[in-house]
Amino acid sequence: MWTKLPSSLLSVRRISFLACSNSFRVFSDLPMVSRRLNNEHFQQLLTPELKRLGDIFQKRGYQLRLVGGVVRDLLLGNKPKDIDLATECTPEDMVKIFVQENIKYIPTGLQHGTITAHINSTDFEITTLRIDRVTDGRHAVVEFTADWMVDAERRDLTINAMSLGFDGTLYDYFDGEHHLQEKKVIFVGDPVKRIKEDYLRILRYFRFYGRIVPEAGKHDAATLEGIRSTADGLDSISAERIREEMNKIIIGNHAPHLVEVIYKLGVAKHIGLPDNLNHKELNIVWERSRQLPVHPVTMLTSLLDSVDTTWAMMMRWKYSNNETKMAKFVATHRDKAKDPSTTIKYFQNLLVDRIPLDTVTEVLHYAGLGEMAAELQKWQVPLCPINGGHLKKVGIKPGPQFGRILKEITEKWKESYFTLSEEELTQAALKYKHQ
Repeated sequence: MWTKLPSSLLSVRRISFLACSNSFRVFSDLPMVSRRLNNEHFQQLLTPELKRLGDIFQKRGYQLRLVGGVVRDLLLGNKPKDIDLATECTPEDMVKIFVQENIKYIPTGLQHGTITAHINSTDFEITTLRIDRVTDGRHAVVEFTADWMVDAERRDLTINAMSLGFDGTLYDYFDGEHHLQEKKVIFVGDPVKRIKEDYLRILRYFRFYGRIVPEAGKHDAATLEGIRSTADGLDSISAERIREEMNKIIIGNHAPHLVEVIYKLGVAKHIGLPDNLNHKELNIVWERSRQLPVHPVTMLTSLLDSVDTTWAMMMRWKYSNNETKMAKFVATHRDKAKDPSTTIKYFQNLLVDRIPLDTVTEVLHYAGLGEMAAELQKWQVPLCPINGGHLKKVGIKPGPQFGRILKEITEKWKESYFTLSEEELTQAALKYKHQ
């Protein structure tokens, strides 16, 4: 729900600053948008703790605004997951305020102007407005400012450059609301300039395209050309940052299309993707698993043609040991999962062999077998009635034969659909002993 602001507030005037005690103060009005947001999610967001924080800043002449994704989510009518706040108050002055108000704080990232305030078990991350004075495509040397528009200008996309006052006033300097309504993902200003400030913005563009744009192939031509001309800058970005973005892209909307564009623009070779990928398999797996909670490594595996290439990709993007094991397992068992003759018993056997449930489930998700995965998750994994201790009790001594016998009776128990008793398995073990 939007309400009109008084016409007296709709003027746009130049902003002037005064440096005083390491702080910048704003003398004249910032651009005001003739709308105020007042929907249910926004009201729910304004908790007593957040209102108290806003009042503390306001009584000292500072603004505190919601910025970034929270504004975008509210405009879309979605419930925000995270809250980011910005202010023209410097970190040094924020610390003084929190000490005066007896508020606990954490100097989360002082070099970039970020402090976390802790009120009633709730954390609020607040960042001082800033200018990126020196950038190398990965890091930035920042300078604090009181100019909200200049701070917005350094952000990546217009839909992420808006801010929202606690009274619901929207501050939109680069037409972000319009682009959000039109379902467009546009860089703030010159795409090449924005990308060169942080080359990871190339992948952020694809991620937000999947989240915002309802159709594939509706890219802005200048944006794509900007990406093409700067793609080699991704060589300097860490594998971890690339992995985090690609994890979101590959399970998001339009994933097959976006991966194809990533290749066409020459981005793939600069983020470590192999030259030849199975785009057809990605499209098949993505389509049939749309309603399933697929892990990113499972979707990534669909692009890779073997266990070896899967392992190499996991190493290149520095996935965890558990994720690497999961991806290799999916690559090993996916053909069996896709075989119509394979029953749930095959996967139950894997659980009995102590393969983690989430790993086995991912193989089923790869094959689009959501119902079978749900059934498997409800299954109580049985324990084999016989173990090594039983074999020792009946006189089978540890040695090469010991492991073979234990394996054979375990397989015999699994073949019986886990029904053979301890006595029956013991008799079978004694027969194996004398063979």
